[in-house]
Amino acid sequence: MKWGRLYVLCLSVAGLPACGAAAVQQPPPARAVASIPASPRPQMAAAEGAERPPPDGPITAALRAETVERLAKALGESYVFPEKGARAQAALRARAKRGEYDSIATGNALATALTAHTNEILQDVHFRVRFSLDELPARPAANKPTAEEIAEHEELGRQRNGGFERVERLPGNIGYVEVRSFGMTRRGYDAAAAAMGFVAQTDALIIDIRRNGGGDPDMVAALCSYFFPEPVHLNDLYFRPENQTRQFWTSGVVPGARYLGRDIYVLTSRRTGSAAEEFAYNLQQLKRATLIGEVTWGGAHPGDRVRLSAHFSAFVPTGRAINPVSKTNWEGVGVKPDVAAAGDDALRVAQVMAVEKRVAATKDPELRRALEERLKELGPR
Repeated sequence: MKWGRLYVLCLSVAGLPACGAAAVQQPPPARAVASIPASPRPQMAAAEGAERPPPDGPITAALRAETVERLAKALGESYVFPEKGARAQAALRARAKRGEYDSIATGNALATALTAHTNEILQDVHFRVRFSLDELPARPAANKPTAEEIAEHEELGRQRNGGFERVERLPGNIGYVEVRSFGMTRRGYDAAAAAMGFVAQTDALIIDIRRNGGGDPDMVAALCSYFFPEPVHLNDLYFRPENQTRQFWTSGVVPGARYLGRDIYVLTSRRTGSAAEEFAYNLQQLKRATLIGEVTWGGAHPGDRVRLSAHFSAFVPTGRAINPVSKTNWEGVGVKPDVAAAGDDALRVAQVMAVEKRVAATKDPELRRALEERLKELGPR
């Protein structure tokens, strides 16, 4: 089983199947979307907001020096933009030579300093250094999860239903699906099929990714596959270490019925991050959905978690998204919604828009009255 990269921050290992030997992967043959291996580890959502600080502890001078040097080396070798990586590498080594880190005595303080100093140059929202009070496992091969990590990820996927939090049929025959994570592919494919089966007969669909911090682009493609009648080119990911680009397309086959010919509304917030942003951006660029809510987090660079030393790791962005329509991505700027709304009001606004459209389209007087009553309950847009 191969493993590759995710869009998410602070993973123990990454979870995207490797690109393979070809420089560019062509559209996949028709297949069921549930055939891709699962992500090996639970991710920490990149855009979840403030986190509790991890347990702290003292560090030695040797550990500090090893961590700084290995970070500098990793940035120079792997950061997606070589010039920035080289500049960050030189800056860290210069600071170390001047003794700027010599007085830092705890792990969290060093991780914070290295993150801040590196991002003075990178300005990359995915990049981060982390300290672990427990010793980090060493792996004989990069991106190879341990059996314990795979089991832990599978259990998380079970507990979180593959990232699919809630499915409802709202008044006015509007489908609602809340997706909290795109990072649990194996269970996520099954959950997506079940969710889409439940909303298959609705007249409009709302997909809520306001609390989704990212995950696996294969899972993004799997859900997007329900919204197009045939394979569509969604996104490309270029990775510097292999100098390869992987294409992502919707699948020619999905379990159950596709959701076609009806409006889709995607809810976003400032916490919508990484692969969730790709999901919104894909559908927006292809004019398949209306985005409602807030500008998203702004992280479009997938990468790898690098073990720097026994107690330090860094998420180093090694790739970048390239949308086939816009030829760019949302890094640093986020995905701008089509309809601006406060994050906590986006669901109501989407319902108003969907019901208004149904009122305008229906010729059934009884249905019109019911829909107009629903609009009164929802209030003005």
